[in-house]
Amino acid sequence: MPKSPLKIQKCGYVLRIIFDRAAKGNIIDSAMARELKDTCLGVNSDENVRVVLITANGKDFCIGSEFEQFTPDQDINHYQVASAIGNIEKPVIVAIQGKCLGQGLELALACDIRLAAANAQFGFPGIARGFIPADGGTQRLPRIIGKGKALEMILTAIILDAGEAEVLGMVSKVCEVSSLAGEAEQLAIVMAKKAPVALRYVKEAVNKGLDLTQEQGLRLEADLYFLLHTTADRTEGINAFLEKRTPEFNGK
Repeated sequence: MPKSPLKIQKCGYVLRIIFDRAAKGNIIDSAMARELKDTCLGVNSDENVRVVLITANGKDFCIGSEFEQFTPDQDINHYQVASAIGNIEKPVIVAIQGKCLGQGLELALACDIRLAAANAQFGFPGIARGFIPADGGTQRLPRIIGKGKALEMILTAIILDAGEAEVLGMVSKVCEVSSLAGEAEQLAIVMAKKAPVALRYVKEAVNKGLDLTQEQGLRLEADLYFLLHTTADRTEGINAFLEKRTPEFNGK
């Protein structure tokens, strides 16, 4: 039986998805893409998962995909997977070390919060070989760092270091290489302790609001806020505050 390209671990309410093709730079092949899609599809229906943490074994997070590297005669849909990550309703954190290139960067851009090691590198080198991003890079990158810089990155194939990525807002924090895993894990644990319905609603309000007018976004926020009043978690949060104890949320 071939070795799985992913390791899936659940610790408490945190689901860890670990890229495990370190010897090949965690390059995405069709098998890895398929398994990652299947894993993402199951997250929304799993009440025991509140936060997803994506990491990678080895020195590089992901150097791209086999489609980019070797242009096989296969349907590119076999490799596209960023939207599966983007469609996860729960918060998704990614910890990035070493090279994060091509489709690897596209997967990272589909996550909600990106932490980077000080040695991380980001870029879309495909234009030099006649490729353009094909897994959401042309759409997600400008929404995160702005149109001008996104076009410059893609059209010139420049590689950004972690510090430059942080300045542009591509990553929220740069960590020492040795502390990246621990800091990402701790962030996931902190989030997982919060009310799961509220976590999902915050993500929905922010993500959907970006494609709405401010007035429409404010209405969406208000609707979600009032929906929270119908949940048991909301009542538990209030009671815990009044009783000066830690709330015990159950996602209902």
